[in-house]
Amino acid sequence: MDLSDILKKFKNNEISLREAERQLKVSGYEQLSGIARVDVHRKRRTGIPEAIIADCKTCDDVVSIARVQIKNEGRAIITRASEENYRALCSLATEMGKDIRWSERARVAVIGLPAEKTGGRVGVISAGTADIPVAEEAKEIACEMGCEVTTLYDVGVAGIHRLFPELGKLTFDGVDAVVVAAGREGTLPAIVAGLMDVPVIGVPVSTGYGAGGRGEAAILSMLQSCSVLAVVNIDAGFVAGAFAARIANLAARNRNEKHSMI
Repeated sequence: MDLSDILKKFKNNEISLREAERQLKVSGYEQLSGIARVDVHRKRRTGIPEAIIADCKTCDDVVSIARVQIKNEGRAIITRASEENYRALCSLATEMGKDIRWSERARVAVIGLPAEKTGGRVGVISAGTADIPVAEEAKEIACEMGCEVTTLYDVGVAGIHRLFPELGKLTFDGVDAVVVAAGREGTLPAIVAGLMDVPVIGVPVSTGYGAGGRGEAAILSMLQSCSVLAVVNIDAGFVAGAFAARIANLAARNRNEKHSMI
């Protein structure tokens, strides 16, 4: 049962306070055949949509969980999806009469209508071309949280002259937060944070090899930044995109409230 339905029943004296509390407690997730407890109210509760990570799940499990999510929320977001997952999800989308969007590079599939635009604006930067898949995951999630996204790719410190002309695009677009994905030595997020007046989220990427490879040097470099910088885990594009979108959506809400007061 939807949260609003429970609250309406309580308001209309159709159920008691104790019964409303009981229904609210049990309505937050849906049990699925012993394999998952699908959080069907995460978006309403936190503002961040529930995502199904396809890694370590069978294709049937991914489809089953997505079906529950679509039934309750009208759409499903699947991350770290394989081509096999995508083909199965296409069949599910057809079965349920929904559109499906697929980003092969980000490995993100979304079934259902796009999110309503919030007015939030996010910038996403990749240091190198190898960092683009993680940057794209961040981009897709920010888009699915209603934000407009501006991307700047392959502007890393090995050719820092590529970065400076491009940063003006983010300023022109009025971004509220910036995600910077960087592997190897992971320097770029600290540089961007020292040049821009909006929050910057650094994403260490598991590119690089040898000592400090697999994103280890990148995450330590970002954590030691002398610029003010938030850092997420290695390859955590989803977390970075969602965090940036939360910032951007709050900023957009404040803009809208100020505008309505004028």
